[in-house]
This record gives sequence, structure tokens and C-alpha cells, in this order.
Amino acid sequence: MNTIKECFEEVLRGNRDESRRAARRVGKLVFSSGVNDKYKDIENLVENAPVAYEKISEDWRRENFTAAVSVIYFLHDKEAEPDFLFPWLFQLLLDSNGVIRYASVRMLSHELGPLTVYIRIPGFKPNGLNNLKPKQADAILFSLFMNLNKLLEIVWKPAYKKYKYISSLPVSPYKSVQMVMAGIEELCGAEYVGKLAEQCHR
Repeated sequence: MNTIKECFEEVLRGNRDESRRAARRVGKLVFSSGVNDKYKDIENLVENAPVAYEKISEDWRRENFTAAVSVIYFLHDKEAEPDFLFPWLFQLLLDSNGVIRYASVRMLSHELGPLTVYIRIPGFKPNGLNNLKPKQADAILFSLFMNLNKLLEIVWKPAYKKYKYISSLPVSPYKSVQMVMAGIEELCGAEYVGKLAEQCHR
């Protein structure tokens, strides 16, 4: 397997061990500068991930596939539409498999940097790496914040009340969603998050 595309084919078609090895091979190819794929092939793998995921029946293969997608996710070409996979990523956050949830957290967290750059760097001007306008970024952040709050309501359990820190929460969908929420607050600041919360309750 010398290309990422070949690795994904093995992830989807190989037996359990072959699929797992292929998923790990994706990371080695990406971070060893050994990517021989055409970028369009990689972009298509990311963009079509939700459809491919739905066709997978084995839990272990879904885990391998999602982990592999999270490694190449940053190579997508949707800088102007950073929320293009958010519906799928929200679905993954509720999965019972912790590896799948963590992959979703990684992918969502990747988008927080570009989405919050106007908040973190006053006067930031759009460039080739970030063409989003402040109003677009604000709208996406609000939608993300609102949807994450809805997920928290779905997975909330009274037992979570006793935990003061996210790090001490038991491994669960609730903790995974809170990890993304914490990332938003860290990058946006409490004041901005407070404004998002106010909008949610209008």
C-alpha cells in the first residue's frame, strides 16, 4: 500500500487485521511525506466519507475507517465551507465507540482555528488559507454551538453533576461533546460564548 487511496480500499475490503493495519498506514504516509496520491483523490475520500461510512456494517471497520479519515481530514478543500461534514460528525459524537467519537472531536476541533481567527486576531484579513468572512464564521460558530448544546441535552445524565472538570468525566458521548465545547470557549473566550448562549435562548 503506497498510496492513501490504496489504504482506504484495504480498510474497506480487508479482514479485521488488514483493515486495522491499513488505517494505521494512512497516518504513516501522511506524516512521512510519503503521499503519492493526487490531492483530488484525498479530497474525494474526505468529502464522500459519510456515504462510505453508512455502507459499512462491521463496527470494527467503521472504527478503522473513521480513524483514517480523521488523519487526512485537514487535507480537504472546503475552507469556504468548514461545516460541510458537521452533520456526520455530530452523528459520530453520539457513537458508543470511543475511537469513533475521538475522531469526530479531532475533525471538529480542526475547524475551530479558522472559524475563530477573527475573534483571536482583531483586524485579521481573509487570505488564501481562510476566505471566510467574519459574518460567515459567526453564523457557523453559532450553528455549531447550538447543535452541540442539543447533543448535550440528549446525552445528559444526572450522574455527571458531580464532576467539576471535563477531564474527570467518564468516557462517554457527553464527555466527547464537552471536549469540543471546551475548545470553542478556549479559542473564543467566555464573553463570546456567553453571547452565543444568549442567542440560543432567544
